[in-house]
Amino acid sequence: MNAQPEPRTAAEAQADTADAPPAGPARRRRGLAVMLLLTLVGAVLVLWATGRPWAGGSVSGLGRTELTATGRDVSGAPGALALVGLASAVAVFAVRRVGRVAVGALVALAGAGSAVVAALGAADTSAVDAKAARSVALSSATAEHITHTVWPWVTVLGGVLLCAAGVLTVLRGRDWPAMSSRYDAPSRPTPRRTATPDAPADFWKALDRGEDPTTP
Repeated sequence: MNAQPEPRTAAEAQADTADAPPAGPARRRRGLAVMLLLTLVGAVLVLWATGRPWAGGSVSGLGRTELTATGRDVSGAPGALALVGLASAVAVFAVRRVGRVAVGALVALAGAGSAVVAALGAADTSAVDAKAARSVALSSATAEHITHTVWPWVTVLGGVLLCAAGVLTVLRGRDWPAMSSRYDAPSRPTPRRTATPDAPADFWKALDRGEDPTTP
């Protein structure tokens, strides 16, 4: 015959509840960590991929010259927007509530802009043509046998991750932990201590600092 468990008292149940870690703060910290991870990975992908070859080709002059155009040759916008998104995400720790919504919107726009510009530049030939013209010193020269790589789409992926980090900040950022108030600028200066007859050590210290200890 199975023994019935003894009923638990209200005090025991309350003690178990107090010992259990609160779910809310842990969930908010996880949300903040996910945002930071998305921002970091997205920005690194964009900055890395824009430095890689996006297109290649060749031009005929005195001989055949191979040409390569990186993402930065095609457009500097994705890399610049990734830096804006990265800096804005760091600012999440310095602002609260409505400020975080604004920061999240800025990160989302930066990520979306990076993705759109990279997608438009995936089939770009103007950067390779410009290199061909400089190579043979003929403004009318164009590149031949142009090929494209997957790096623009890696940039698109990084922009999408940045955009996701911004959207997450807009939706969840109001409840995330903020920088401690001890790092805030003081609202008013701390009043200067003045020496009193009961504190002769303070009297002499004030004189050493060039202060008048008799001034109230």
